[in-house]
Amino acid sequence: QVHLVESGGGLVQAGGSLRLSCAPSGSIFSVNAMGWYRQAPEKQRELVAQITRGGRTTYAASVKGRFTISRDSAKNTVYLQMNSLKPEDTAVYYCNTDIGATMDINWGQGTQVTVSS
Repeated sequence: QVHLVESGGGLVQAGGSLRLSCAPSGSIFSVNAMGWYRQAPEKQRELVAQITRGGRTTYAASVKGRFTISRDSAKNTVYLQMNSLKPEDTAVYYCNTDIGATMDINWGQGTQVTVSS
């Protein structure tokens, strides 16, 4: 079982930037894919960005061109660089493996991102 710890959230004005970090307790080297997800109040959790073991990335249409997911294997950490933030990006952000997300397990506490207008 993987224990995931997210950090880097905060309060930022619209147009600002934040970088989120995800530090799994175990190695993610062999994991098929890691993703960043978010859940806004009264909404379902949604996939924001994903990076595969081979480095291929995919993004939700709402964040494409503004967010960048990356992975540092040496530090065993996954990042989400968020630029040009909008109030609608306000949510709790989580990271998870693709399997964990599918099975709805291994969710951490997440990190709150609040974007003011």
